[in-house]
Amino acid sequence: MFAHDFLEEAAQHNALLQVHPYTKLLLGIGSIILVLFTSNYIVPCYIAITLSSVTILLAKINMRFYLKLLGIPLSFAFMSALIIIFLSEGVTEIWSLQLFPRFTLTVTEESLNHGLHIFARVFGGMCALFFISLTTPMTDLFGIMKKLKVPDLFIDLSMIIYRYIFIFMDKARQIYLAQQMRLGYTRPREALHSYSMLFGSIFITSWDAGEDLIHAMDCRCYNGKYAKMITYNPVEWRSLSAVSLYLFIIIGMILWTSG
Repeated sequence: MFAHDFLEEAAQHNALLQVHPYTKLLLGIGSIILVLFTSNYIVPCYIAITLSSVTILLAKINMRFYLKLLGIPLSFAFMSALIIIFLSEGVTEIWSLQLFPRFTLTVTEESLNHGLHIFARVFGGMCALFFISLTTPMTDLFGIMKKLKVPDLFIDLSMIIYRYIFIFMDKARQIYLAQQMRLGYTRPREALHSYSMLFGSIFITSWDAGEDLIHAMDCRCYNGKYAKMITYNPVEWRSLSAVSLYLFIIIGMILWTSG
């Protein structure tokens, strides 16, 4: 099962499902924006810890699944931070190792702070993004886009892409596993042939799925717009006030740490 299936299932069954999407988007997007304005790694780490706690404790998302999901982008962020730490220039040298006559790995105080800052920003931003992903289903996001007067064509295309891209991924996975069972990737020449067959099959499947979708839409009197009947609970001022207070606290922390 793909991560998409787990994400959508978690978003559809989380404990904050009935909270209005505006409130959740205000918390998630507001935190992402504030992370970008921080000049240190204290505030992003605070945002990461608090939003992770909200996602796990209040939204009732499985901790193991959340940490496994979060580990994917953080592993790339960790490698990027290491590259920044070892290759960025600075004045105050902390550690140095000469690997080759003309190549030396050096860690300076400035590069270390810069690398930790980048990693902390990614950490805080990803926790905020996963909060949105794990508490707000895509159907709610499409409804928000409709309320914000986003063009219907863009929304319809987004809905179709979101639905069918994972169908094609599942189809590719089934074909790939079938080819592996038939030893289709044992040698480079056979692997090249198997990949070409895989891509060709996916292209044909995509074409057929598009034709079937057009015929189904014509049979249902499609007139250029999908019907979108999405309703939400009213905005709760208690939750909205809590989110606003949280963001004001983050702003105060940014001003205090930068001053």
